[in-house]
Amino acid sequence: MADKDTKAIKPHKNGEINIDPTRALTVGEVAKRAGVAVSTVHFYESKGLIQSTRTHGNQRRFPTVVLRYIAIIKVAQSTGIPLQEIQEALGRFPANSALTSGQWKEMSTQWRVSLDKRIRQLTRLRNELDNCIGCGCLSLSDCPLRNPDDVLGKKGPGARILERP
Repeated sequence: MADKDTKAIKPHKNGEINIDPTRALTVGEVAKRAGVAVSTVHFYESKGLIQSTRTHGNQRRFPTVVLRYIAIIKVAQSTGIPLQEIQEALGRFPANSALTSGQWKEMSTQWRVSLDKRIRQLTRLRNELDNCIGCGCLSLSDCPLRNPDDVLGKKGPGARILERP
C-alpha cells in the first residue's frame, strides 16, 4: 500500500508534470524540476545546502521548498559566488524553511558586497589587459602584469595585482 509520498506523478497531456505542493518529492523529481543531475541534488545535500527526510524504506524525500533553494544556489554559483559563501548564507536560517522576503534581502545584501568586489576586480583585469597580448608578450614595458624584481612576491603569496584596492 503506497503512502502519500510514494504515489506516482502523472504527466498532463501536454507533457507537463503536476506535483502536489504538499507532497514530498523524490530525488529524481527534485532533479528534474530543478534542471540538475541527481548527483547534484545529492552533492547539495551532502554540503548541507538542502535537507531531506527518509521514508520507512530509507528513500530520500524533499519538501518542495528545496526547488527554490536549488534555484538560488544555481544563480549564486553562476555569478561566481563560491559554494562556501552560499553555505554560510543559507546556514543562518532553519533548513528547508520558506524564507521571508527580509531573509532573502539579507542574503542578497551580503552577496552584493562580494559581487561588487568581484566586479571591480574583473573590470580592472579587463581594462588592464586591453593592450596586453598575453604572457611572453611584446609589450613588457606596458604590461600591467609585469612584476620586475619580484616586488609583489615580497608582499605575500597569491594574485597580488588583482587583490589591490
